[in-house]
Amino acid sequence: MRGVVRIAPGIEETLTKLNIRRVNYCTLIRDAPNLHGMLQKAKDYITWGEASPDLIKALEKKAEPDPRDPKKKKPFFRLNPPRGGYGRKGIKTSFNQSGASGYRGEKINHLIQRMLM
Repeated sequence: MRGVVRIAPGIEETLTKLNIRRVNYCTLIRDAPNLHGMLQKAKDYITWGEASPDLIKALEKKAEPDPRDPKKKKPFFRLNPPRGGYGRKGIKTSFNQSGASGYRGEKINHLIQRMLM
C-alpha cells in the first residue's frame, strides 16, 4: 500500500523478505507463527488477511513467469490501485479505524478483487 521511501531499515528489510518491494504488490504467504511478527512489524505499510480459494485461483492466472527459470512463476503479483480507493480515511489509518492498513481478515478478498479489475 505505501512505498518504501524514507522508512526504517528494519521495516524495509521485512517488506523485502515478504516480497513486497513496491506499491500495490501482492504476495501469498502461509499462515505460520514466525511470519505473524513480520506482519505486525510492517502493519503500518501493508494490509493482510485470509484469501479465499477463488481469489487464489484468480491471482494464479495473473502470475508472471520468472525470467530466470521459465518453469516457475514470480513470487509476487503486480496489481492495480483499487477501484473506489482504499477507504474513507486512506492508507495511513488502520483498517479498524476505517482506514486501509493492518489486518483485514476475510475482507481482503473484496479489496484484491477491486485491484484485479
